Amino acid sequence: MYLSGPHTPSGFFCEEATAVSNTPCACCSPQARALSERLGTDLKRRMFVLGGVAAVVAPFMEMRSAHALGEQPAAPERPLLFTNLRLFDGVNQTVREGVNILVRGNRIDALPGAAESVEDAEVVDCGGRLAMPGLIDAHWHSTMCAISELEAFTAQTAYLHLVAAREAERTLMRGFTTVRDAGGPAFALKTAIDRGIINGPRIYPSGSIVSQTSGHGDFRFPNELPRGNTTPRSYAEVAGMSSLADGEAEVLQSVRENLMLGATQIKLAAGGGVSSFFDPIDSTQFLEEELRAAVRAAEDWGTYVTVHVYVPRGIQRAIRAGVKCIEHGQLADEETARMIADEGIWWSLQPFLADEDANVKPTPEQRAQQEEISKGTVRVYGELLKKFDIKSAWGTDILFGPQQLPNHGRQIAKLTRFYDPLELLSIVTGNNGELCRMCGPRNPYDGNLGVIEPGALADLLIAEGDPTQDLDFLMDPEENLKVIVKDGRIHKNTLA
Repeated sequence: MYLSGPHTPSGFFCEEATAVSNTPCACCSPQARALSERLGTDLKRRMFVLGGVAAVVAPFMEMRSAHALGEQPAAPERPLLFTNLRLFDGVNQTVREGVNILVRGNRIDALPGAAESVEDAEVVDCGGRLAMPGLIDAHWHSTMCAISELEAFTAQTAYLHLVAAREAERTLMRGFTTVRDAGGPAFALKTAIDRGIINGPRIYPSGSIVSQTSGHGDFRFPNELPRGNTTPRSYAEVAGMSSLADGEAEVLQSVRENLMLGATQIKLAAGGGVSSFFDPIDSTQFLEEELRAAVRAAEDWGTYVTVHVYVPRGIQRAIRAGVKCIEHGQLADEETARMIADEGIWWSLQPFLADEDANVKPTPEQRAQQEEISKGTVRVYGELLKKFDIKSAWGTDILFGPQQLPNHGRQIAKLTRFYDPLELLSIVTGNNGELCRMCGPRNPYDGNLGVIEPGALADLLIAEGDPTQDLDFLMDPEENLKVIVKDGRIHKNTLA
């Protein structure tokens, strides 16, 4: 559309377009002309009646502010006392009443009784609603969730980071106060969030996914092979998405570079995947001695290795090498599940159910793999985890799927087909927090996460929902999450 005026002859662009297409432009419609005249009248009124140029640009400044990255909320000047609530603490699979939550600074200070008063505290009356810890996604890709696969490998890296910064704030506003980043260049984003430059969840970054040549993190095309000593690194490596490493020396270098940048845990690809084009899902990746080299390098820094892998052979090799967590593993058999349990390994599982939350893959082979993994997901959730009493974590692994991000909470709620709602909620809060803390001295956040208890970091939600019945309230965070607190700062409060 255009605004007609002394320097823009009325209909100029429309006449040009009509000459080309031989079709009248919609800009010439009565509705368009009426809107144009209304906007022109309003601009003149603002200029000459309401205060000049400042008044003219005011509505556009308001529009800009509404869509800009939000400033970090100020730390409360007084302690916060949350009252009149029902408490789920992330540990006990119950909801209790008769207790308040006292927050001082960025910590849960105490859980005083409902009748106790706290001098000089700012009272937040929760109106009988649910108080619970902030949600934790244990398998997240902060810099690769909100872009398409095409953008990931063709856009300028600055664009990827700008999109990630915007999505970080949205992630927090969906109630996720912490994420364990399972691969990607999230270090700068984490720093910006920690320093209050932008809003977002706490990030436990892995850094680039360490992959063998032809592995799950090798995103090169066949025309880029072979790799030589003087060959430039691939785009994915330059952007920090993956690191190609063959042999113990290269594995050690990649792991140590990630640790140097601030990785809290190390992620290796120990098997094939669906999103990668050239490695079969049943392939076993990295020799055992290569995996063991990564484990030793991580242990030297007080942390651990987690691996992407689906099939029994790859899982068992990784466990023998000393890894502490399995990401995915949906095609595991009973022998492998027993081995996971016996060794005390964490199983970080994702709800890959070939449903409306699955990315549509372009090739028949990928779609067939998705179907196979979906069947495995049902088996693991429905049988293996409980049969062998395995320590489990929950994550989404939303990758190159911006259309799936609004359904973040639904990927929790739908798992009540396998779990009691309170048991499931304890996994996505308390369990996930325990897994995050497994990085030991590399933990950048001093305090427990995923729990509401004295001394824990003050990440909590006030929600309109009843987790003794279902977790459907997490599917609509804008409506049902009334208060979002991260690090003792209130990022959202829509209580009356």
